[in-house]
Amino acid sequence: MIKPLIAAAGMSFGLFFGMAPAHAETPYPNKVIRLVVPFAPGGSTDIVARLISEPLRDELGQTVIVDNRPGAGGNIGGDIVAKAAPDGYTLLLAAAGPTVINPSLYPKMSYDPVRDLAPVTMIEREHNVMAVNASLPVKNVQEFIAYAKSHPNQLSFGSPGNGSPAQLAGELLNQTAGIKLQHVPYKGSGPAVADLIAGHITLLIDNMPALWPHVQSGKLRALAVTSEKRATAAPGLPTAQEAGLKGYVVTAWKGLMVPAHTPRPVVDKLNQAMVKILARPELRKKLVELGAEPVGDTPEQFGQQIRADAAWWAALVKSTGTTLE
Repeated sequence: MIKPLIAAAGMSFGLFFGMAPAHAETPYPNKVIRLVVPFAPGGSTDIVARLISEPLRDELGQTVIVDNRPGAGGNIGGDIVAKAAPDGYTLLLAAAGPTVINPSLYPKMSYDPVRDLAPVTMIEREHNVMAVNASLPVKNVQEFIAYAKSHPNQLSFGSPGNGSPAQLAGELLNQTAGIKLQHVPYKGSGPAVADLIAGHITLLIDNMPALWPHVQSGKLRALAVTSEKRATAAPGLPTAQEAGLKGYVVTAWKGLMVPAHTPRPVVDKLNQAMVKILARPELRKKLVELGAEPVGDTPEQFGQQIRADAAWWAALVKSTGTTLE
């Protein structure tokens, strides 16, 4: 009886300390990984997801499928990931809007991005461009502000929709510059850009991929980027702060997140894979051409940025009185 008792005791000891009694766990990953994009195909979030999916497959040794789940300003896709099994097989291509702005706009979100999702890494920071129709008689931010003040209640700014970062950027410009531009919401960036080119709206503050080709073609004029530093893709374009708008910084980002309670070794493996991917010169070049700056930070650094951004956007939503209506 002594040997069986010793064997049983040894097994209990091993289980208590997380030792495999008879077989080792299959290493992660061992099956297909789903990368959820909370927006429709073709947008900047989808573009980034498709840029990283193949390199991620190479690093992890498993197929990565991009799964577009648009709706409710990105909330549907986020909810799917937040409620998925925390095993590393359902990932979220997180955008700043759904993650740090929506909690201040949607009174009844079905999940809490900070509580129910875990950060892996920030993939890139994006530059937003302040652009006008090329026929407008202004060459820079200060000339635009003077023009707006001399044409009260006659000018407008567009956005991809109510509650979007572009709307909040326009409302912040009204506050910071002491002007009054009327907000015109659209259903997506495409229609807003088209109306800016046609001269139906005066200004649009949106991400570089949506606006930069039209700036380069001469249809639009870029006045500034709204980030802290100049864009690598447009080093001659000043920041809004350099142009005289003190404290005016509106940035966006894309990142990788997983369901909360995903095991730390899985998070670390995903982080390490993404850091390697973002060090690849060809991928960095593609991101820069899109108007983004590659990042690849730690889960802790990304989580800290999310919390800080959520507080900043909440204050802006409150101060501007921005709503979804």
